[in-house]
Amino acid sequence: MTLRIEEHADRVVATLDRPEKRNAIDQDMIDALHELSAVLEDAPRTLILTGAGGVFAAGADIAQLRERTASDARLAINATAFIRIRELPMPVIAAVDGYALGGGAELAYAADIRIGSPSLRIGNPETGLGIIAAAGATWRLPEIVGEARASELLLTGRTLDAEEALRWGLVSAVHPADDLLAAAHGIADRIAANDPIATRHTKTALRAPRDRHPQIERDLQAELFESPEKHRRMTAFLERTAR
Repeated sequence: MTLRIEEHADRVVATLDRPEKRNAIDQDMIDALHELSAVLEDAPRTLILTGAGGVFAAGADIAQLRERTASDARLAINATAFIRIRELPMPVIAAVDGYALGGGAELAYAADIRIGSPSLRIGNPETGLGIIAAAGATWRLPEIVGEARASELLLTGRTLDAEEALRWGLVSAVHPADDLLAAAHGIADRIAANDPIATRHTKTALRAPRDRHPQIERDLQAELFESPEKHRRMTAFLERTAR
């Protein structure tokens, strides 16, 4: 099993688990990510992605990647799985310890929230292997850190340490490795305290193309304004503040 799944009522923890290959992403792991996505599309919950053994994912499985052909490239094998992760209804949190390189970095980029440990090393060395970062980095990374920084990272193939990743905004926080998963659960706890439909609608609005704004907010807010949960939560707030 390359992906260990721990299910809770309001969240799922998925641990990349190929310690002998530093959690390199192979076809079995991609298949498991598709299976997990199907579950979370049907029953939306927050997803925490992490890696076993002090590593998030050292990249795609180079032995498999070396044998792939042009027809495989056109299937966008990893990109398709990461797009599906990105488009899950509820937030995705990546808790990144150690190396997140190549496809491992691109999986982290697909998350809504990324936190790291002091040993974080993240980047895309694909051009040094004679390929490009084709599973999301070329369009997601500019959205996260800006075009200039994304261009430097992708064209040089260098990696960022935790301090630089935090300064660039590639991760939102750095926690000791032993506390990293607990910090991810803390974020999930804050999400769980909110209205899940409002959370889903916020994610939808965040991911919508610029030309859909502000109409998308109007439509989503109109739906929420009619919801019983909005009325219940606002009534509870007013009652608390009146005491």
